[in-house]
Amino acid sequence: MATRLVLTVLVTFLGLLLVTFFIGRVVPTDPVLAAVGDRAPAAVYERVRMELGLHLPLWQQFWIYVQKVVQGDFGTAVLTGKPVLSDIRRVFPATLELATVATLLGLIIGVPMGVFAAVHQNKWIDHVIRVLALFGHSVPVFWLGLVGLLILYAWLGVVAGPGRLDVGYFDVVDTVTGVILVDSVLAGEWEVFGNAFSHIILPAAILGYFSLAYIARMTRSFMLEQLRQEYITTARVKGMAESRVIWRHAFGNILVPLITVIALTYANLLEGSVLTETVFAWPGLGSYLTDALLAADMNAVLGATIIVGTIFIGINLLSDVLYRLVDPRAK
Repeated sequence: MATRLVLTVLVTFLGLLLVTFFIGRVVPTDPVLAAVGDRAPAAVYERVRMELGLHLPLWQQFWIYVQKVVQGDFGTAVLTGKPVLSDIRRVFPATLELATVATLLGLIIGVPMGVFAAVHQNKWIDHVIRVLALFGHSVPVFWLGLVGLLILYAWLGVVAGPGRLDVGYFDVVDTVTGVILVDSVLAGEWEVFGNAFSHIILPAAILGYFSLAYIARMTRSFMLEQLRQEYITTARVKGMAESRVIWRHAFGNILVPLITVIALTYANLLEGSVLTETVFAWPGLGSYLTDALLAADMNAVLGATIIVGTIFIGINLLSDVLYRLVDPRAK
């Protein structure tokens, strides 16, 4: 079982590298020109082309590409002049922080909403929750972000503006994890924590609402299926408490598919919520990837794509582990 799992992961990762490699070869962008500029002499152009191995057959180029990626070498970003992996290490904690807070909000609120909607199917609370979920899943995230900034920041002033911190709090705490909320707590700088929280709460709430909508809808669907099963009817006939029937039996049986939903939601947010990060000037992976695409910086684009794909693979593996913990039958 373990061997098959390892082989599956390796094949998936190899497929990811194969796709990104050929994307880098078919896009109408010359990596040599991106490195030397369009005014470089022909001799310099040819020398760099040889150094990049672009004169070799494709299979050799791919093998070199795999070796570099395994070593963490994604090349140098044209935008920053720094190694792509170094750039990603710098921006990813911001996305991790935002995605984690948003997913927690979606999980804590969305799961109970979905359960209550299923238990009170076709009643007023069910209709209200379904409308809220539909609205959250349909309205553009960037529009909600702009409206939120206009009302809560510009008009009411109850939250901080774009960015992760006010300028006065830059470099106040040492970077340990890169996650400002965690680093400020570790340093005991509660004022910095409050400022960081004031900045993150609005974009996290926007993304959390989007996550909440999806999680609530899926939870409702899973619960409705379980509540129609005969074992639920039997438990009720035996006089078992309704709360135990709902949360112990019905909810217990939806945990495996629900874990998949939550994991995919989290992975999608870790991918970099491009629109939200752009609206809130959040210096995360989504903003980095957007800037790289606009600048045709293929090293940065492909490096970020590989990181995103690896995140999906890793979260899928974590989901498999959680399946076995919550439901021994999954073994």
